Amino acid sequence: MFDKSTYITRRGELRKLMGDGIIILFGNNGAPANYPANEYSPFRQDSSFVYFFGQHRDGLVGIIDIDNGDETLVGNDIDIEDIVWYGSVESVSHLASEVGVVKTAPMKELKSIVNEALRTKRKIHYLPPYRHDTKIMIMDLLGIHPNQQKESASLELINAVVKMRSAKEPQEIEAIERACNVGYVMHTTAMKLIAPGITEKYIGGQVDGIARSLADGVSFATIFSQHGEIMHGSPSMNKLESGRLALCDAGCELDDYCSDNTRTMPVSGKFTQRQLEIYSIVEACHDYVLEAAKPGVRYADVHFAVCRMLTERMKELGLMRGDTDEAVRAGAHAMFLPHGLGHMMGMDVHDMEGLGQIHVGFDDETRPNLEQFGTNCLRMGRRLQEGFVVTDEPGIYFIPALIDDWRAKGHCREFLNFDKIETYKDFGGIRIEDDVLITSGGCRFLGQKRIPYHPSDVEEFMAAQNA
Repeated sequence: MFDKSTYITRRGELRKLMGDGIIILFGNNGAPANYPANEYSPFRQDSSFVYFFGQHRDGLVGIIDIDNGDETLVGNDIDIEDIVWYGSVESVSHLASEVGVVKTAPMKELKSIVNEALRTKRKIHYLPPYRHDTKIMIMDLLGIHPNQQKESASLELINAVVKMRSAKEPQEIEAIERACNVGYVMHTTAMKLIAPGITEKYIGGQVDGIARSLADGVSFATIFSQHGEIMHGSPSMNKLESGRLALCDAGCELDDYCSDNTRTMPVSGKFTQRQLEIYSIVEACHDYVLEAAKPGVRYADVHFAVCRMLTERMKELGLMRGDTDEAVRAGAHAMFLPHGLGHMMGMDVHDMEGLGQIHVGFDDETRPNLEQFGTNCLRMGRRLQEGFVVTDEPGIYFIPALIDDWRAKGHCREFLNFDKIETYKDFGGIRIEDDVLITSGGCRFLGQKRIPYHPSDVEEFMAAQNA
Protein backbone atom coordinates (compact mmCIF):
# COMPACT_ATOMS: atom_id res chain seq x y z
CA MET A 1 0.00 0.00 0.00
CA PHE A 2 1.19 3.47 -0.86
CA ASP A 3 0.77 6.56 1.34
CA LYS A 4 -2.80 7.61 2.16
CA SER A 5 -2.41 10.77 0.09
CA THR A 6 -1.88 8.68 -3.05
CA TYR A 7 -5.38 7.23 -2.90
CA ILE A 8 -6.99 10.53 -1.92
CA THR A 9 -5.34 12.22 -4.90
CA ARG A 10 -6.30 9.42 -7.29
CA ARG A 11 -9.96 9.48 -6.30
CA GLY A 12 -10.01 13.27 -6.58
CA GLU A 13 -8.51 13.10 -10.07
CA LEU A 14 -11.03 10.45 -11.07
CA ARG A 15 -13.90 12.70 -10.01
CA LYS A 16 -12.47 15.53 -12.15
CA LEU A 17 -12.37 13.26 -15.20
CA MET A 18 -15.97 12.16 -14.77
CA GLY A 19 -19.20 14.02 -15.41
CA ASP A 20 -21.77 13.23 -12.76
CA GLY A 21 -23.39 10.37 -10.87
CA ILE A 22 -21.84 7.75 -8.63
CA ILE A 23 -18.98 5.33 -9.25
CA ILE A 24 -19.14 1.79 -7.88
CA LEU A 25 -15.82 -0.06 -7.76
CA PHE A 26 -16.27 -3.70 -6.83
CA GLY A 27 -13.53 -5.44 -4.91
CA ASN A 28 -13.13 -9.19 -5.34
CA ASN A 29 -14.40 -11.97 -3.12
CA GLY A 30 -12.54 -15.15 -2.36
CA ALA A 31 -12.93 -17.77 -5.11
CA PRO A 32 -13.41 -21.45 -4.18
CA ALA A 33 -11.19 -23.92 -6.03
CA ASN A 34 -13.26 -27.08 -5.56
CA TYR A 35 -15.41 -26.50 -2.47
CA PRO A 36 -16.35 -23.36 -0.49
CA ALA A 37 -13.72 -23.55 2.24
CA ASN A 38 -10.85 -24.31 -0.15
CA GLU A 39 -10.19 -21.00 -1.88
CA TYR A 40 -7.62 -20.20 -4.52
CA SER A 41 -4.56 -18.80 -2.80
CA PRO A 42 -3.29 -16.18 -2.54
CA PHE A 43 -6.35 -13.91 -2.70
CA ARG A 44 -6.20 -11.52 -5.64
CA GLN A 45 -7.91 -8.15 -5.28
CA ASP A 46 -9.33 -6.27 -8.26
CA SER A 47 -6.63 -3.99 -9.64
CA SER A 48 -8.77 -0.89 -10.14
CA PHE A 49 -10.20 -1.25 -6.64
CA VAL A 50 -6.65 -1.40 -5.26
CA TYR A 51 -5.61 1.56 -7.42
CA PHE A 52 -8.27 3.82 -5.89
CA PHE A 53 -8.97 2.23 -2.48
CA GLY A 54 -5.71 0.46 -1.68
CA GLN A 55 -7.12 -2.39 0.40
CA HIS A 56 -6.70 -6.11 -0.20
CA ARG A 57 -9.40 -7.60 2.01
CA ASP A 58 -12.14 -9.54 0.26
CA GLY A 59 -15.79 -8.47 0.32
CA LEU A 60 -15.34 -4.71 -0.15
CA VAL A 61 -16.99 -2.19 -2.47
CA GLY A 62 -15.92 1.42 -2.98
CA ILE A 63 -18.40 4.17 -3.82
CA ILE A 64 -17.43 7.62 -5.06
CA ASP A 65 -20.10 10.30 -5.38
CA ILE A 66 -18.89 12.48 -8.24
CA ASP A 67 -21.28 15.34 -7.46
CA ASN A 68 -20.74 15.93 -3.75
CA GLY A 69 -17.36 14.24 -3.25
CA ASP A 70 -18.59 11.70 -0.71
CA GLU A 71 -16.65 8.44 -0.60
CA THR A 72 -17.82 5.27 1.12
CA LEU A 73 -16.12 1.95 1.78
CA VAL A 74 -18.76 -0.76 1.97
CA GLY A 75 -18.10 -4.08 3.68
CA ASN A 76 -18.88 -6.20 6.71
CA ASP A 77 -16.66 -6.49 9.74
CA ILE A 78 -15.64 -10.11 10.27
CA ASP A 79 -17.18 -12.08 13.10
CA ILE A 80 -15.69 -14.32 15.79
CA GLU A 81 -16.06 -17.44 13.61
CA ASP A 82 -13.77 -15.92 10.99
CA ILE A 83 -11.31 -14.71 13.64
CA VAL A 84 -10.99 -18.27 14.95
CA TRP A 85 -9.84 -19.49 11.53
CA TYR A 86 -8.06 -16.50 10.07
CA GLY A 87 -7.05 -14.31 12.97
CA SER A 88 -8.06 -10.75 13.73
CA VAL A 89 -8.68 -8.40 10.83
CA GLU A 90 -8.95 -4.64 11.01
CA SER A 91 -12.45 -3.15 10.97
CA VAL A 92 -13.84 -1.67 7.76
CA SER A 93 -13.73 1.78 9.33
CA HIS A 94 -10.02 1.33 10.06
CA LEU A 95 -9.36 0.15 6.50
CA ALA A 96 -11.22 3.21 5.24
CA SER A 97 -9.20 5.59 7.40
CA GLU A 98 -5.96 4.12 6.06
CA VAL A 99 -6.83 5.35 2.57
CA GLY A 100 -8.52 8.60 3.52
CA VAL A 101 -12.16 7.51 3.26
CA VAL A 102 -14.47 8.93 5.94
CA LYS A 103 -17.71 7.02 5.43
CA THR A 104 -18.30 3.28 5.78
CA ALA A 105 -21.38 1.10 5.48
CA PRO A 106 -22.22 -2.59 5.95
CA MET A 107 -22.88 -4.57 2.79
CA LYS A 108 -26.64 -4.69 3.47
CA GLU A 109 -26.78 -0.92 2.88
CA LEU A 110 -25.29 -1.12 -0.62
CA LYS A 111 -28.70 -1.87 -2.11
CA SER A 112 -30.22 1.19 -0.42
CA ILE A 113 -27.42 3.45 -1.67
CA VAL A 114 -27.91 2.22 -5.22
CA ASN A 115 -31.70 2.38 -5.02
CA GLU A 116 -31.52 6.03 -3.96
CA ALA A 117 -29.32 6.80 -6.96
CA LEU A 118 -31.76 4.99 -9.25
CA ARG A 119 -34.73 6.79 -7.68
CA THR A 120 -33.21 10.18 -8.41
CA LYS A 121 -32.17 9.05 -11.92
CA ARG A 122 -28.46 9.54 -11.31
CA LYS A 123 -25.86 7.89 -13.52
CA ILE A 124 -24.31 4.78 -12.01
CA HIS A 125 -20.84 4.03 -13.34
CA TYR A 126 -19.21 0.61 -13.07
CA LEU A 127 -16.38 -1.18 -14.87
CA PRO A 128 -16.86 -4.35 -16.94
CA PRO A 129 -17.09 -7.27 -14.50
CA TYR A 130 -15.08 -10.45 -15.07
CA ARG A 131 -16.09 -12.57 -12.07
CA HIS A 132 -19.44 -14.28 -11.90
CA ASP A 133 -20.19 -13.30 -8.30
CA THR A 134 -19.71 -9.65 -9.22
CA LYS A 135 -22.02 -10.11 -12.21
CA ILE A 136 -24.69 -11.54 -9.93
CA MET A 137 -24.27 -8.58 -7.55
CA ILE A 138 -24.66 -6.10 -10.42
CA MET A 139 -27.79 -7.94 -11.57
CA ASP A 140 -29.23 -7.74 -8.04
CA LEU A 141 -28.36 -4.06 -7.70
CA LEU A 142 -29.14 -2.73 -11.16
CA GLY A 143 -31.28 -5.41 -12.80
CA ILE A 144 -28.83 -5.78 -15.70
CA HIS A 145 -28.43 -9.34 -16.95
CA PRO A 146 -24.81 -10.62 -16.92
CA ASN A 147 -24.92 -11.00 -20.72
CA GLN A 148 -25.52 -7.25 -21.03
CA GLN A 149 -23.22 -5.92 -18.30
CA LYS A 150 -20.09 -5.52 -20.44
CA GLU A 151 -21.98 -3.38 -22.94
CA SER A 152 -23.70 -1.44 -20.15
CA ALA A 153 -20.48 -0.65 -18.29
CA SER A 154 -19.56 3.03 -18.16
CA LEU A 155 -17.37 4.00 -21.12
CA GLU A 156 -16.72 7.31 -19.36
CA LEU A 157 -15.34 5.46 -16.34
CA ILE A 158 -13.33 3.02 -18.48
CA ASN A 159 -11.66 5.90 -20.32
CA ALA A 160 -10.92 7.76 -17.09
CA VAL A 161 -9.35 4.69 -15.44
CA VAL A 162 -7.30 3.89 -18.54
CA LYS A 163 -6.07 7.48 -18.70
CA MET A 164 -4.97 7.41 -15.07
CA ARG A 165 -3.47 3.92 -14.92
CA SER A 166 -1.60 4.04 -18.26
CA ALA A 167 1.17 6.47 -17.27
CA LYS A 168 2.86 5.06 -14.18
CA GLU A 169 3.73 7.18 -11.16
CA PRO A 170 7.35 7.03 -9.89
CA GLN A 171 6.31 4.83 -6.96
CA GLU A 172 4.59 2.45 -9.39
CA ILE A 173 7.74 2.23 -11.52
CA GLU A 174 9.74 1.41 -8.40
CA ALA A 175 7.27 -1.38 -7.60
CA ILE A 176 7.57 -2.82 -11.11
CA GLU A 177 11.37 -2.67 -10.81
CA ARG A 178 11.15 -4.74 -7.60
CA ALA A 179 8.99 -7.29 -9.38
CA CYS A 180 11.47 -7.40 -12.26
CA ASN A 181 14.27 -8.08 -9.78
CA VAL A 182 12.41 -11.17 -8.62
CA GLY A 183 11.80 -12.04 -12.27
CA TYR A 184 15.56 -12.10 -12.72
CA VAL A 185 15.87 -14.74 -10.00
CA MET A 186 13.01 -16.75 -11.52
CA HIS A 187 14.57 -16.90 -14.97
CA THR A 188 18.16 -17.42 -13.91
CA THR A 189 16.94 -20.25 -11.66
CA ALA A 190 15.42 -21.90 -14.74
CA MET A 191 18.70 -21.43 -16.63
CA LYS A 192 20.64 -23.05 -13.80
CA LEU A 193 18.35 -26.09 -13.75
CA ILE A 194 17.97 -26.77 -17.47
CA ALA A 195 19.63 -30.04 -18.47
CA PRO A 196 18.68 -33.15 -20.42
CA GLY A 197 16.50 -35.48 -18.38
CA ILE A 198 14.94 -32.83 -16.12
CA THR A 199 11.18 -32.52 -16.53
CA GLU A 200 9.48 -29.33 -17.67
CA LYS A 201 7.20 -29.66 -14.64
CA TYR A 202 10.11 -29.64 -12.20
CA ILE A 203 11.65 -26.46 -13.58
CA GLY A 204 8.28 -24.75 -13.91
CA GLY A 205 7.56 -25.62 -10.28
CA GLN A 206 10.88 -24.20 -9.11
CA VAL A 207 10.20 -20.98 -11.02
CA ASP A 208 6.76 -20.71 -9.41
CA GLY A 209 8.33 -21.36 -6.00
CA ILE A 210 10.62 -18.36 -6.40
CA ALA A 211 7.60 -16.16 -7.10
CA ARG A 212 5.80 -17.50 -4.03
CA SER A 213 8.91 -17.19 -1.86
CA LEU A 214 10.19 -13.75 -2.88
CA ALA A 215 6.96 -12.10 -4.08
CA ASP A 216 3.19 -12.48 -3.83
CA GLY A 217 3.04 -15.18 -6.49
CA VAL A 218 3.14 -15.47 -10.25
CA SER A 219 1.62 -12.75 -12.45
CA PHE A 220 0.27 -15.43 -14.82
CA ALA A 221 0.54 -19.17 -15.24
CA THR A 222 4.19 -19.97 -15.94
CA ILE A 223 4.99 -21.15 -19.46
CA PHE A 224 7.90 -23.56 -19.63
CA SER A 225 8.13 -25.95 -22.54
CA GLN A 226 10.31 -27.50 -25.21
CA HIS A 227 7.38 -26.74 -27.49
CA GLY A 228 8.00 -23.01 -27.66
CA GLU A 229 5.81 -22.90 -30.76
CA ILE A 230 2.82 -23.31 -28.42
CA MET A 231 2.15 -19.77 -27.18
CA HIS A 232 0.86 -20.83 -23.77
CA GLY A 233 2.60 -24.16 -23.31
CA SER A 234 2.15 -25.41 -19.76
CA PRO A 235 4.98 -27.38 -18.13
CA SER A 236 4.48 -31.11 -18.69
CA MET A 237 6.09 -34.22 -17.27
CA ASN A 238 8.14 -34.54 -20.47
CA LYS A 239 11.88 -34.68 -19.94
CA LEU A 240 14.12 -32.09 -21.56
CA GLU A 241 16.01 -33.46 -24.54
CA SER A 242 19.49 -32.54 -25.73
CA GLY A 243 19.40 -30.48 -28.89
CA ARG A 244 16.01 -28.94 -28.13
CA LEU A 245 15.16 -25.41 -27.05
CA ALA A 246 13.32 -24.63 -23.81
CA LEU A 247 11.18 -21.50 -23.60
CA CYS A 248 10.41 -19.93 -20.22
CA ASP A 249 7.81 -17.14 -20.03
CA ALA A 250 7.25 -16.18 -16.41
CA GLY A 251 6.74 -13.26 -14.07
CA CYS A 252 5.70 -12.37 -10.55
CA GLU A 253 3.45 -9.98 -8.70
CA LEU A 254 4.97 -7.96 -5.89
CA ASP A 255 3.33 -5.08 -4.02
CA ASP A 256 0.47 -5.08 -6.57
CA TYR A 257 2.73 -4.78 -9.65
CA CYS A 258 3.97 -7.30 -12.19
CA SER A 259 6.97 -8.49 -14.13
CA ASP A 260 6.89 -10.47 -17.39
CA ASN A 261 9.97 -11.88 -19.13
CA THR A 262 10.70 -14.63 -21.62
CA ARG A 263 13.94 -16.42 -22.36
CA THR A 264 14.69 -19.28 -24.75
CA MET A 265 17.63 -21.54 -23.93
CA PRO A 266 19.37 -24.57 -25.45
CA VAL A 267 18.78 -27.65 -23.33
CA SER A 268 22.30 -28.89 -24.04
CA GLY A 269 23.81 -25.52 -23.07
CA LYS A 270 24.91 -24.53 -26.58
CA PHE A 271 22.86 -23.34 -29.55
CA THR A 272 23.11 -25.24 -32.80
CA GLN A 273 23.92 -23.23 -35.91
CA ARG A 274 20.32 -23.43 -37.11
CA GLN A 275 19.06 -22.30 -33.71
CA LEU A 276 21.52 -19.41 -33.69
CA GLU A 277 20.35 -18.24 -37.11
CA ILE A 278 16.76 -17.95 -35.93
CA TYR A 279 17.67 -16.71 -32.45
CA SER A 280 19.77 -13.87 -33.87
CA ILE A 281 16.75 -12.57 -35.79
CA VAL A 282 14.60 -12.48 -32.64
CA GLU A 283 17.48 -10.88 -30.75
CA ALA A 284 17.82 -8.12 -33.37
CA CYS A 285 14.07 -7.45 -33.36
CA HIS A 286 14.06 -7.31 -29.55
CA ASP A 287 16.97 -4.85 -29.43
CA TYR A 288 15.49 -2.65 -32.16
CA VAL A 289 12.70 -1.66 -29.78
CA LEU A 290 15.22 0.12 -27.54
CA GLU A 291 16.09 2.37 -30.47
CA ALA A 292 12.57 2.94 -31.76
CA ALA A 293 10.26 3.17 -28.73
CA LYS A 294 9.85 6.71 -27.41
CA PRO A 295 7.09 9.21 -26.59
CA GLY A 296 4.98 10.11 -29.61
CA VAL A 297 5.78 6.96 -31.57
CA ARG A 298 2.93 4.57 -32.30
CA TYR A 299 3.70 1.12 -30.93
CA ALA A 300 1.92 -0.31 -33.97
CA ASP A 301 4.61 1.32 -36.13
CA VAL A 302 7.33 -0.27 -34.01
CA HIS A 303 5.56 -3.61 -34.35
CA PHE A 304 5.43 -3.45 -38.14
CA ALA A 305 9.04 -2.24 -38.35
CA VAL A 306 9.93 -5.41 -36.42
CA CYS A 307 7.81 -7.45 -38.83
CA ARG A 308 9.71 -6.00 -41.79
CA MET A 309 13.04 -6.69 -40.09
CA LEU A 310 11.96 -10.26 -39.41
CA THR A 311 10.84 -10.72 -43.03
CA GLU A 312 14.12 -9.39 -44.44
CA ARG A 313 16.16 -11.74 -42.26
CA MET A 314 13.92 -14.74 -43.02
CA LYS A 315 14.41 -14.02 -46.71
CA GLU A 316 18.18 -14.25 -46.18
CA LEU A 317 17.63 -17.77 -44.80
CA GLY A 318 15.46 -18.69 -47.77
CA LEU A 319 12.31 -19.10 -45.66
CA MET A 320 10.55 -16.08 -47.15
CA ARG A 321 10.73 -14.30 -50.50
CA GLY A 322 9.27 -11.44 -52.51
CA ASP A 323 8.80 -7.79 -51.69
CA THR A 324 9.11 -7.19 -47.95
CA ASP A 325 6.46 -4.47 -47.66
CA GLU A 326 3.99 -6.50 -49.71
CA ALA A 327 4.68 -9.59 -47.60
CA VAL A 328 4.00 -7.70 -44.37
CA ARG A 329 0.87 -6.08 -45.81
CA ALA A 330 -0.38 -9.54 -46.72
CA GLY A 331 0.39 -10.82 -43.23
CA ALA A 332 2.88 -13.46 -44.42
CA HIS A 333 5.16 -12.75 -41.45
CA ALA A 334 2.40 -14.04 -39.14
CA MET A 335 3.36 -17.55 -40.17
CA PHE A 336 6.29 -17.01 -37.80
CA LEU A 337 5.07 -14.16 -35.56
CA PRO A 338 1.34 -14.65 -34.92
CA HIS A 339 1.11 -12.15 -32.06
CA GLY A 340 1.81 -8.50 -31.35
CA LEU A 341 5.10 -7.00 -30.26
CA GLY A 342 3.88 -6.40 -26.74
CA HIS A 343 1.23 -5.16 -24.34
CA MET A 344 0.77 -2.68 -21.52
CA MET A 345 1.97 -3.89 -18.13
CA GLY A 346 1.48 -2.70 -14.57
CA MET A 347 -0.92 -3.91 -11.91
CA ASP A 348 -2.08 -6.57 -14.36
CA VAL A 349 0.43 -8.42 -16.51
CA HIS A 350 -1.80 -7.48 -19.46
CA ASP A 351 -2.56 -4.18 -17.86
CA MET A 352 -6.27 -3.26 -17.77
CA GLU A 353 -7.12 -5.87 -20.40
CA GLY A 354 -10.32 -6.56 -18.51
CA LEU A 355 -11.50 -3.04 -19.36
CA GLY A 356 -11.34 -3.86 -23.07
CA GLN A 357 -8.19 -3.97 -25.16
CA ILE A 358 -9.67 -1.54 -27.67
CA HIS A 359 -9.68 1.10 -24.92
CA VAL A 360 -6.26 0.24 -23.47
CA GLY A 361 -4.08 -0.40 -26.51
CA PHE A 362 -5.85 1.73 -29.10
CA ASP A 363 -7.52 5.11 -29.49
CA ASP A 364 -9.38 7.19 -32.07
CA GLU A 365 -6.19 7.57 -34.14
CA THR A 366 -5.02 3.96 -34.00
CA ARG A 367 -7.64 1.27 -34.49
CA PRO A 368 -7.15 -2.50 -34.27
CA ASN A 369 -7.21 -4.73 -37.34
CA LEU A 370 -9.36 -7.63 -36.22
CA GLU A 371 -9.49 -9.33 -39.62
CA GLN A 372 -5.88 -10.22 -40.44
CA PHE A 373 -4.38 -13.26 -38.71
CA GLY A 374 -1.57 -12.24 -36.38
CA THR A 375 -2.34 -8.53 -36.57
CA ASN A 376 -5.61 -9.23 -34.80
CA CYS A 377 -3.52 -10.22 -31.75
CA LEU A 378 -1.79 -6.83 -31.55
CA ARG A 379 -2.67 -5.66 -28.03
CA MET A 380 -0.84 -2.33 -28.01
CA GLY A 381 -0.84 0.04 -30.98
CA ARG A 382 -1.39 3.63 -29.83
CA ARG A 383 1.20 6.35 -29.39
CA LEU A 384 3.57 5.85 -26.51
CA GLN A 385 3.71 8.33 -23.65
CA GLU A 386 6.26 8.92 -20.93
CA GLY A 387 5.48 6.62 -18.03
CA PHE A 388 3.98 3.81 -20.12
CA VAL A 389 5.33 0.34 -19.37
CA VAL A 390 5.10 -2.05 -22.31
CA THR A 391 6.54 -5.46 -23.06
CA ASP A 392 9.00 -6.02 -25.88
CA GLU A 393 8.49 -9.63 -26.97
CA PRO A 394 9.17 -10.58 -30.57
CA GLY A 395 9.35 -14.25 -31.46
CA ILE A 396 9.68 -16.75 -34.26
CA TYR A 397 7.68 -19.97 -34.13
CA PHE A 398 7.36 -22.96 -36.42
CA ILE A 399 3.85 -24.29 -35.79
CA PRO A 400 3.31 -27.56 -37.71
CA ALA A 401 -0.49 -27.27 -37.88
CA LEU A 402 -0.28 -23.68 -39.14
CA ILE A 403 2.33 -24.63 -41.74
CA ASP A 404 0.08 -27.45 -42.99
CA ASP A 405 -3.00 -25.22 -43.01
CA TRP A 406 -1.42 -22.37 -44.96
CA ARG A 407 0.29 -24.72 -47.39
CA ALA A 408 -2.95 -26.55 -48.12
CA LYS A 409 -4.75 -23.27 -48.73
CA GLY A 410 -1.86 -21.72 -50.67
CA HIS A 411 -2.06 -18.77 -48.30
CA CYS A 412 0.74 -16.23 -48.92
CA ARG A 413 2.57 -18.82 -51.07
CA GLU A 414 4.19 -16.03 -53.09
CA PHE A 415 6.02 -14.93 -49.93
CA LEU A 416 6.65 -18.25 -48.16
CA ASN A 417 9.03 -21.05 -49.18
CA PHE A 418 6.96 -23.93 -47.86
CA ASP A 419 9.46 -26.58 -48.95
CA LYS A 420 12.13 -25.11 -46.72
CA ILE A 421 9.69 -24.24 -43.94
CA GLU A 422 8.74 -27.94 -43.82
CA THR A 423 12.27 -28.78 -42.66
CA TYR A 424 11.76 -26.59 -39.55
CA LYS A 425 8.64 -28.36 -38.26
CA ASP A 426 10.64 -29.87 -35.40
CA PHE A 427 12.29 -26.56 -34.47
CA GLY A 428 9.91 -25.26 -31.79
CA GLY A 429 9.86 -21.54 -31.06
CA ILE A 430 11.93 -18.64 -29.75
CA ARG A 431 10.75 -15.59 -27.85
CA ILE A 432 12.73 -12.94 -25.97
CA GLU A 433 10.75 -10.61 -23.72
CA ASP A 434 11.56 -7.71 -21.44
CA ASP A 435 9.63 -4.92 -19.74
CA VAL A 436 10.24 -1.44 -21.12
CA LEU A 437 9.60 1.94 -19.50
CA ILE A 438 8.97 4.85 -21.85
CA THR A 439 11.09 7.77 -20.65
CA SER A 440 11.15 11.44 -21.67
CA GLY A 441 13.71 10.82 -24.41
CA GLY A 442 13.31 7.15 -25.28
CA CYS A 443 12.95 4.00 -23.22
CA ARG A 444 14.82 1.64 -20.93
CA PHE A 445 14.50 -1.91 -19.68
CA LEU A 446 13.16 -2.37 -16.16
CA GLY A 447 14.99 -4.38 -13.52
CA GLN A 448 18.41 -3.87 -11.95
CA LYS A 449 19.91 -6.94 -13.61
CA ARG A 450 19.46 -8.07 -17.18
CA ILE A 451 18.49 -11.71 -17.54
CA PRO A 452 21.06 -13.11 -20.02
CA TYR A 453 19.66 -13.16 -23.55
CA HIS A 454 22.51 -12.55 -26.00
CA PRO A 455 23.47 -16.05 -27.21
CA SER A 456 27.03 -15.96 -25.88
CA ASP A 457 25.80 -14.67 -22.51
CA VAL A 458 23.20 -17.43 -22.28
CA GLU A 459 25.75 -20.11 -23.10
CA GLU A 460 28.33 -18.64 -20.72
CA PHE A 461 25.79 -18.41 -17.87
CA MET A 462 24.63 -21.98 -18.39
CA ALA A 463 28.18 -23.28 -18.65
CA ALA A 464 29.11 -21.62 -15.36
CA GLN A 465 26.40 -23.64 -13.59
CA ASN A 466 27.99 -26.89 -14.74
CA ALA A 467 31.61 -25.91 -14.11
